[in-house]
Amino acid sequence: MANRHLSRSIVLQTLFEWDLNAIDKKAIKEVLDRNVEEFAQNKTDQPFMNKLLNGVISKQSEIDLVIEKAAPEWPIDRISPVDRNILRLGLYELLFSERSEVPAKVAINEAIELAKQFGGENSSRFVNGVLGAVYKEIGEPGKNEVGKKRKKDIPFDQMPIVRLAGAVVYAEEDGEIYLALVHDIFGYWTLSKGKVEDGEEIEAGAVREIKEEIGLDIEIEAELGNNEYVANKPGIGKHRKQVAYFLGKAEYKDLVLEEKGGLDDAQWFKIADILDLNFYEDILPIVTKSITMLVGRKTK
Repeated sequence: MANRHLSRSIVLQTLFEWDLNAIDKKAIKEVLDRNVEEFAQNKTDQPFMNKLLNGVISKQSEIDLVIEKAAPEWPIDRISPVDRNILRLGLYELLFSERSEVPAKVAINEAIELAKQFGGENSSRFVNGVLGAVYKEIGEPGKNEVGKKRKKDIPFDQMPIVRLAGAVVYAEEDGEIYLALVHDIFGYWTLSKGKVEDGEEIEAGAVREIKEEIGLDIEIEAELGNNEYVANKPGIGKHRKQVAYFLGKAEYKDLVLEEKGGLDDAQWFKIADILDLNFYEDILPIVTKSITMLVGRKTK
């Protein structure tokens, strides 16, 4: 069997050289090939290394934003090149790898071992702190799997359903249309939303959640659509989150972000600036639909 720890070490060495020497991303494959030739001549696990390196490089900007949010007292350029790239490697595996291939705790433990092997005296503690904070923020996936036989996956149609509601919140001020968005610790702008309580009407849940999360009273004007995705949380396990989104009008006033994990900012944006922001793929169609509706009203 291929030695995955050695493979991660070689990818780390490649990332370190790329970072320290400002090597063009297009040339980084040559650096990896050279390191493989030197440290793993049988090349058994090169496909894994290629995939890992390409993944870290393609997601670098998103990963660096996560590092900045998880360790705000340590700007990226103040973190040592070794620690910085161990974090990039570990966070890529924690956030973007297939859980079946790299369980969350494996991603964290491997990064800690790399920090002990290649970092400074406090590197492993620092890496553990950052990855641990992100691990808690994403719901501690796999927390209850240690020491137990892995449970069979629940069929999609048998998963419990959790209802959520949110809104594209807009306001008009001085002839301009503004949208209220929230920003999460993973670097994305998204829509305010939250869980609908038992017995609560879906629209009422949206109104309440917007008030609690960003401090605005909204008037629901239209239904925009629904998203659904599978989540995994201790105590619930795998479940389906069904989110209903509405168009809601509010007064243009200061946003007051609720103090809770996961979000770090809330702002108003002019429509002209919206589509340049970093959105999740499933949110962008909802936002686009709302903008089309709002602009269409103004042109009539």
